[in-house]
Amino acid sequence: MTVDEATTRDLSPATAVTGERADLLAMLAKHRHFLRFTTRDLSDEQAGRRTTTSELCLGGLIKHVTSAERNWVGFILDGKSAMGGDFTDMTEADWARRADEFRMLPDETLAGVLTDYADVARRTDEVVATLPDLDATQELPKAPWFQPEDRWSARRVLMHIITETSQHAGHADIIRESLDGAKSMG
Repeated sequence: MTVDEATTRDLSPATAVTGERADLLAMLAKHRHFLRFTTRDLSDEQAGRRTTTSELCLGGLIKHVTSAERNWVGFILDGKSAMGGDFTDMTEADWARRADEFRMLPDETLAGVLTDYADVARRTDEVVATLPDLDATQELPKAPWFQPEDRWSARRVLMHIITETSQHAGHADIIRESLDGAKSMG
């Protein structure tokens, strides 16, 4: 199956995408694949193991990318309220919950994390296929890392999701190689 086939396989023929949308989804599918591929043949314990000085583990990275993709697609559809409001007034408990995104918790399994990621990916693909306008913008939530009152288009959000997924696929590659020497490429 090619990347393009993998991108559109779950979409009905009426919602198959072409052009820019197909390119964006193909790029996202490619980086999703590389991220998921780092977890091949692992146990839950291995997926939750830290192998570097970082707090990151493979299952936690996938959880984080899943959450980020879900939130950003919500942002495309519903604006900053879909992201839980502003980040400038987050409490210590809010930050602790966010930190749990980066690790596998005792009741979580790798299979469950991957299933959640696949569900979010399908939803993203459906939204991209049916979104009326990639130029539609939403105001970003208040956060130290965003310019005040800045707006992002759906297109820019999709490029951000692709960047985030790609960056974390690279992190996952290092973690996996540190775990057991397995590499995604080479």
